[in-house]
Amino acid sequence: MERDISKTYQSPLASRYTSPEMNYNFSDQKKFSTWRKLWLYLAQAEKELGLPITDAQLEEMAAHLDDVDLAAAAEHERRVRHDVMAHVHTFAAACPQAAGVIHLGATSCFVGDNTDLLVLRDGLDILLPRLARCLQRLAAFAERHAALPTLGFTHLQPAQLTTVGKRACLWLQDLLQDEAALRQLRSQLRFRGVKGTTGTQASFLQLLDGDHDKVQRLDRRVTELAGFSSCYTICGQTYPRKVDVQVVQALAALGATAHKMCTDIRLLASMKELEEPFEKSQIGSSAMPYKRNPMRSERCCALARHLMTLPSNALQTAATQWMERTLDDSANRRITLSEAFLSADGVLMTLQNICEGLVVYPRVIERHVQQELPFMAAENIIMAMVKEGADRQECHEQLRVLSQAAGDRVKQEGLDNDLVSRLRQSDYFAPVHARLDSLLDPASFTGRAEQQVSQFLSEEVAPVLSLYQGQLEGSAELKI
Repeated sequence: MERDISKTYQSPLASRYTSPEMNYNFSDQKKFSTWRKLWLYLAQAEKELGLPITDAQLEEMAAHLDDVDLAAAAEHERRVRHDVMAHVHTFAAACPQAAGVIHLGATSCFVGDNTDLLVLRDGLDILLPRLARCLQRLAAFAERHAALPTLGFTHLQPAQLTTVGKRACLWLQDLLQDEAALRQLRSQLRFRGVKGTTGTQASFLQLLDGDHDKVQRLDRRVTELAGFSSCYTICGQTYPRKVDVQVVQALAALGATAHKMCTDIRLLASMKELEEPFEKSQIGSSAMPYKRNPMRSERCCALARHLMTLPSNALQTAATQWMERTLDDSANRRITLSEAFLSADGVLMTLQNICEGLVVYPRVIERHVQQELPFMAAENIIMAMVKEGADRQECHEQLRVLSQAAGDRVKQEGLDNDLVSRLRQSDYFAPVHARLDSLLDPASFTGRAEQQVSQFLSEEVAPVLSLYQGQLEGSAELKI
C-alpha cells in the first residue's frame, strides 16, 4: 500500500532547507548500497589473500550493489530485530551464489561504522566547497566596499568609524577558521577498517589461519578499496565516538559564525544600511505590505541555533560508551549526525544566497555617519586649534559646551546633530573654520581599514580559495 506522505512526518531539514546531494548522503539508498559495497570489498580482499571465494561470486555481488529491496529488508528486520542481518539476508537473496561469503568474519560495525565514516567524509566534501563559495562571494563584497566609511559599534553604541568592507572581513575571518577546522578534520578522517567484534581482529586471525601479516594486509586492502589512506590501529567495536564530537563541534562552530554574521545583517537591515536579497514578488508580512524582513538571515540564525545544540548529544554519547561499546549510541547518532550535516548544509546554502545579493545603501550610511562624526572629531579639532595657538583646556571646555548643546538637540528635540553649524558660528573656533571639512572627512577616521582589507584578502583569503579551483561556480538556489 502506497504511503500518503501528506499524513507522515517529514523533517523540514530535508523537505525545505537542504540540497539534494546532502539529502542523498543520508538516505537509505546511500547507506545500504554502501553496506553492499563494503561486503564486496571485504570478499574481494579475502579472495586476494587466498580464501575460497570465486570471481563469479564477486561478479554477482557487484551486479546487485544498488538494487536494494528496502521492503524485503524491512520485513526481515521486523522478524529478526537486527538491521544488519536483515540486509545480509536481503543481499543473499539477490546473490544466491555469493550468499555464503557475504559478511564473512565481520561484525555489524564493519558495515555500520565504516559507512558512517564514508558518509561523514562525503558530507564534508559537500560542505567545504559550499563554504568556499560563501568565502568568495563575501570577499568580493568586502573588496567592493573596502573604503566605504561606516559607523563602528561597540556595546551596540556608535564607536570609531570602520568601513563596510572591514566589517565583512570580520565575518570572513570567522568563516576562514571554520573552513580550516573542517578541512583539517576531513584530512584526518580514518577508516575503522576490518577489526571484528571488540576490535581485536580475532575472527579474521582465525579465518586466515593465524597469519597476522595477512590480517594486516586485509585491513589495509579494504581501507584502500573504500578510498581511505589509513585506518585505526586501535578501536573497540566502533570507531572512536570522539570523532563524532569533533565533527559536530566544528559544524556547530560554523553555525555560531553564521548566526553572528546574520545577526549583524539583521541589525544593519533595521537601520536600512544593508539589505539581503529581496525578490520582486517576495512578501515581507501578511499584514504590513511595506515590510522587507530579512527572512534569509533569520532562517540562518534559526538553523544555526539548532545546529549549536547538537554537540551536547555527541559529547554525551562519547562519554557513555561503556567498555568496548554500548548500543545506546545508535538511535542518538542516527539523528544527531544527519541533523548536524543537514543543518550546516541549509545554513551554507542560505548564507551563499545572502552573500550573492547583499545590497548596501551608502546615502543612509553617510547620514548616520554625519549624525555621530562631529562628536568623534572632537580630538582632531582640539589638536588643530592647539596648532593655531589655542589653549588645550580652554578649547576642550568650549567644545564640551557646544557638544552638550548639540546632543540635547538630538536627544530632547529629535533633531539632527548641528555641532558643525555651532562650530562655524563660533568666533572661538574661527582659526579652523576653513579646515572643518577636511577635519570632518569620514575617510580620515577609518585608519588602515582599507589597507587591512586588501592585505587580508590577498594574504589569507586568496590562498584558501585557490584550494577550490573549479568548485566555486554556481549560485545557491533555495527551495523556499
